[in-house]
Amino acid sequence: MKNHYPGILPKGHLWTDVFHLNLAFFLAYFFRFDDLSAILENQYVNLLLVSNLMWIFTIYVFKTYHFTRLSYHFSTQLTNFLKAVAIHASVMMGFLYLSKQGEEYSRYQFLMTFCLFIVLSTTFRAATVIFLKMYRQAGYNYNRYAIFGKGDLAYLIREFYSDRKELGYRFCGMFEVADSKEQIASLESFVKDKQLDYLYCCLSEMSDDQVKEVIKLGERLRTQIRLVPDFRGFMTNMATIEYHDMYPIIQVNTKPFSSLKEQTTKRIFDLVFSVVVMVLGLPVFFLVWAAIKISSPGPVFFKQQRSGRWGELFYIYKFRSMYTDADKMGLKHSQGDSDPRITPIGHLLRKSRLDELPQFINVLKGEMSVVGPRPLYKYDVDMLMEAAPHEFQRLLTVKPGITSIGQINVGYADTVALNVERLKHDLQYLKSYSVFDDVQLIFRTVQVMVLGRGQ
Repeated sequence: MKNHYPGILPKGHLWTDVFHLNLAFFLAYFFRFDDLSAILENQYVNLLLVSNLMWIFTIYVFKTYHFTRLSYHFSTQLTNFLKAVAIHASVMMGFLYLSKQGEEYSRYQFLMTFCLFIVLSTTFRAATVIFLKMYRQAGYNYNRYAIFGKGDLAYLIREFYSDRKELGYRFCGMFEVADSKEQIASLESFVKDKQLDYLYCCLSEMSDDQVKEVIKLGERLRTQIRLVPDFRGFMTNMATIEYHDMYPIIQVNTKPFSSLKEQTTKRIFDLVFSVVVMVLGLPVFFLVWAAIKISSPGPVFFKQQRSGRWGELFYIYKFRSMYTDADKMGLKHSQGDSDPRITPIGHLLRKSRLDELPQFINVLKGEMSVVGPRPLYKYDVDMLMEAAPHEFQRLLTVKPGITSIGQINVGYADTVALNVERLKHDLQYLKSYSVFDDVQLIFRTVQVMVLGRGQ
């Protein structure tokens, strides 16, 4: 007998959340009025009824509990839950505002209800994730699967589940694809004997007739067939699948941030963040300006030509950290703390990365982003084009940034090896985009500034 509990996890979360909502309501009422005996005899019964109906409506519209075993993650579940709570709370606030009896309800009780609801449901989700992980790693609640194919793709599928035992998938075998009718009969006997839940088929190794035969096999034995195309050659380009009628179309994004939504989101974030930093950081700008002016003769600002998006050259703005005649020494890269070109105040500016604050002007002009690969000298561009041409050309498809994951993890690169290492880190950032990732990298940059680890 197959080990299935279809749909029990989404249903369990749904009804547990309904229970937590009502429990939170009663607890909040008790904390506010120190008595539960009168709750069924006043207007709070109506509020509780409306709250339940609105919760069911909210989770139905936003599909809060639509997930599978593979897509069940704590962070995803918590995000979907909090989104539903925010919508539900907003609607309930509108109900209280428009209700004739709105003034009679306690705002403390209302706020306490949602605080307790979030705490109870979040705790339950965390406990469920931990329990399932331990339960499945112990060998329970698992799905049996086999793989039809023996190439590299087949081993990648097996490795995926071997590294994620908490998903509860147990490997039962692997079959080499051969052009014979006897093989399908042998495969069917194996599937029936092992009572497989899933059969993964490597499409790159199979003919159309074999695919049809395997699907019929799955229908006869009630085993789900999962067809796996080989996307390894271009999945780094964030391929997406669109359906034109019944035909799946694979779209390969040849540049990061291809969608209008991603471009708009990133640009809005860059503009808002830059304006906020420049307004709030005005006193810091003034102090740095005064320190440079007092410490050494010459201009406060420094501009230098760098390579931007698509390799186009632009002038980057920085606070001057070197003497005005530093270019006469013939050095291309920084020599660290012993660099004779750096002024006394320049060492502090570089360590704290305050010298890069004027680059927010480049962001406002649209030449840079807050987060993105470091803008390079033409000397470094030529070096990377020779060392890693394909990877570096991909970096040139996006705007350079004030900070990046490569700059945080590797820092200043003055050799080919370090430049290539930093390049690999920056390529990881290009695989997906989210404002959360940018904010996280900004916080890490602030840590570098506070600890004085900049260069």
